[in-house]
Amino acid sequence: MSSTQRPAHMRPGPQGLYDPRFEHDACGLGFVAHIKGHKSHRILEQAIQVLKNLDHRGACGCEVNTGDGAGVLIQMPHAFNEEVCRKARIPLPAAGEYGSGIIFLPRNPTVRRLIEQKFEQVVQSEGQHVLGWRTVPTVNGMLGETARSCEPFMRQVFIRRDPSITDELAFERKLYVIRKRAYNEIRTSTMAGAEYWYVVSLSCRTLVYKGMLLTTQLDQYFTDLHNPAVETALALVHSRFSTNTFRAGTAPTPAATSPTTARSTPCAATPTGCTPARRASSRRPLARTSRTSGRSSTRTAATRACSTTRSSCSTSRGARCPTP
Repeated sequence: MSSTQRPAHMRPGPQGLYDPRFEHDACGLGFVAHIKGHKSHRILEQAIQVLKNLDHRGACGCEVNTGDGAGVLIQMPHAFNEEVCRKARIPLPAAGEYGSGIIFLPRNPTVRRLIEQKFEQVVQSEGQHVLGWRTVPTVNGMLGETARSCEPFMRQVFIRRDPSITDELAFERKLYVIRKRAYNEIRTSTMAGAEYWYVVSLSCRTLVYKGMLLTTQLDQYFTDLHNPAVETALALVHSRFSTNTFRAGTAPTPAATSPTTARSTPCAATPTGCTPARRASSRRPLARTSRTSGRSSTRTAATRACSTTRSSCSTSRGARCPTP
């Protein structure tokens, strides 16, 4: 396989001044949520605006239209899934009775189908049932040559929960086992196209869209994100800034589980911008709170969500930040 055809996640070994051991990121993160848990498409729109405001925390190569990566995590959009599954003639059960996720696959249809069948075998061996597959619509006209050369084929899979699993958390753990088993039995195998295999997320609670994209390209690339039926009460966005690394479509990784302990007000990510009146040195160390306890208060999460827009704000210079 030539270097132009090699998937971006297949990095070279140590050579010259490069050593994969030194790879690390300096990414940008943003989080938007409705404080009362009300789902709407507006939350997703605000999160995408936050992502665009994080452009300074994302990187691009010599091609200005090839980014290091961007992605968004949302709650499982059941109304949207019902709509697309009806068109694809996939029998979809009630919310919480199925899991779903987007998977990167090779573009060759014959090779892709063999890998899909292998994954279905893994799912069946774990006592679950694959309801069907859906091709995720994408628009790649804005991508650079490097991004297009390793662009995977994206499919969304739907997995029905076995009646013997009555607990949602138990089903979530089962989906985790399926994802890990599939990695070991497909990605590390000698199957043709196995190097393209990557499960973006697999959950009954959340769904992740991501790729080797600039922050401004995410909603252009995934047309699903413009559908009003895609509603969520929270959204986590990620803009990758690779440092001493090779870009990869698998690298922008919003957490695969919903951060239910952190909340913020919806207005915190409104694209009007704000400039803090206090000096940066007087702020509380937000990152330390999340590292030590894994939880943050409503006030802390709201401040974090708002702070993602400040550095690119130019509309309210000198104004006090409205976030409490």
